Amino acid sequence: MTDTHTGPATTADPAEDPDQSPDGSQPRGLFGRLFDALTPAETQTQAESPLSDAMRQVLPGLANLRRLRVADVAVPKAEIVAVARDIDRADLIEVFRESGFSRIPVYNETLDKPMGLLLLKDLVLRQGFDLGKGDPDVVPMLRPLLFVPPSMPLVVLLQKMQTERTHMALVIDEYGGVEGLVTIEDLLEQVVGQIDDEHDTEDEHPWTEESPGVWLMQARAMLDDIREALGIDLREAVDDEDVDTLGGLVFLLAGRVPARGEVIAHPAGHEIEVLDADPRRVKRLRLRRAGSDPAPDAAAS
Repeated sequence: MTDTHTGPATTADPAEDPDQSPDGSQPRGLFGRLFDALTPAETQTQAESPLSDAMRQVLPGLANLRRLRVADVAVPKAEIVAVARDIDRADLIEVFRESGFSRIPVYNETLDKPMGLLLLKDLVLRQGFDLGKGDPDVVPMLRPLLFVPPSMPLVVLLQKMQTERTHMALVIDEYGGVEGLVTIEDLLEQVVGQIDDEHDTEDEHPWTEESPGVWLMQARAMLDDIREALGIDLREAVDDEDVDTLGGLVFLLAGRVPARGEVIAHPAGHEIEVLDADPRRVKRLRLRRAGSDPAPDAAAS
């Protein structure tokens, strides 16, 4: 999933803004219609009710915005792409190029000291497409960050994002540290399903089948989703029930962060091969169901 928005909308005349009614008092664009559908029928006007009913039928995922919390959809801290305030020109270009993101949080010393949001659009407009000469000073270009608790309902966050005219928020824990990141795309995907763009690849989905009984998987793949979709209960014979992801399970079974190429044996007979990892975490894995044929000789790149 890639955040491809280029920046918050600028203030416009209400008559030209699709998210406002002519009097500027009521959101009428996509967000407005979503809020209408989430509003109890008794508080709506007769004219609004048919639209809300229709949206509930077309978008059954609307209920997720009330049911889910920020913690349910946020990207974990270890996967946040962010840069330091004193990053040099070459490294900044590389981060934008490699991530494909159009907005990146900027921090001072550590991610737990966030300073603001850097938009690629602002950077290019100020520095030029070659980012000028020398290392850019990103601090004057930073936009305010939105901070939210993990317990906030998604519908509240969506409304807050609309009010603040921002598409990204940092999730803050009870001690003020950064716990995760959530974008407006994460929220909308709960309503309409997976949103793919030109930066998305198959590797960004939780898993793909390589051969019968063998899957290439992201470490973030949820164990419950694997059980429901593939019929493989990886919690079987595992003592710790607090592990939720395949990456967490591999760490538990190995007792450490395994290196690339290692094969971790599951108590139920399955095999989990580490395809990509760094010193802090595993990223991609190959899951081989117990009794399936050996994996192909060439590992996935």
